[in-house]
Amino acid sequence: MKVLCANSNRSLAISIATHLNLPLSNANVKRFADKEIFVSIDENVRGQDIFIIQSTSYPANDHLMELLICIDALRRASAKRITAVLPYFGYARQDRKSEGRTPISAKLVANMITTAGADRVLTMDLHAGQIQGFFDIPTDNLFAGPVLREDIRGKYDVKDLVLVSPDVGGVVRTRGIAMRLGADIAIVDKRRPEPGQSKVMNIIGDVRGRKCILVDDIVDSGGTLVGAADALLAQGATEVSAYCSHGVLSNGAAARIAASNLTELVITNSIEQPQKVTSTSNIRQLDIAPLLAEAISRIANEQSVSALFD
Repeated sequence: MKVLCANSNRSLAISIATHLNLPLSNANVKRFADKEIFVSIDENVRGQDIFIIQSTSYPANDHLMELLICIDALRRASAKRITAVLPYFGYARQDRKSEGRTPISAKLVANMITTAGADRVLTMDLHAGQIQGFFDIPTDNLFAGPVLREDIRGKYDVKDLVLVSPDVGGVVRTRGIAMRLGADIAIVDKRRPEPGQSKVMNIIGDVRGRKCILVDDIVDSGGTLVGAADALLAQGATEVSAYCSHGVLSNGAAARIAASNLTELVITNSIEQPQKVTSTSNIRQLDIAPLLAEAISRIANEQSVSALFD
């Protein structure tokens, strides 16, 4: 078994390899002068069980192409099995035809990964559950919920908490964490006038005099969380924090979070963050390397991955 990575999240890959007591395999991923991607696997992988770790985060197109070319290089080097480990699966927000003449990009990317030669996919908190079915190869979708839940349990008095879904689509995710904590839930009713923008309409549930935690899978511009926090405080909440699996945090999101009424935004390290994010005082990261390492170990040893969440 070997673990290697491209350029999207090397720090997470090193941490995963450390938890597995393995060295990170040698792979050279760089650019030609015209910015085409060059890949060289600098050690023997023939007959090996290979796990390549690569989040398709910003710049998404570059990181996706790195992944595809690495998979092709491994396939041509006669690796026995290639598992694409995507802590964050980009293009997941285009998972259906929302209107006429629009693509289903998540399915297209799934086809590309399969065609490149991946035998298996391991990812975490897909934006929509049906994306797992877009792949024609075995796909394991891990959940960051247990990691988020334990941090909440250690930081808050659950009796004072209300867990809040920032939209109707996230209710199942929020309820799952709330049930295991024994906390109440509320829902933010919002509308999207256009992609990337949201407008809070109503708060469904009683939050007066309670501490609220917004639970979501992706925080991108931060506008949804900031607007939801303002609405919850206007309804009498005493403070509002947010827990999200994937910190995309584009277009000045870190500054927007820093200037907001959010007490804290907690994200995982599924995406490697720039210094402007890590230096923001009210943004904190949780480590998912132990979870991914355990899942990789179970796949390599032909053990149950779903048992991690029983």
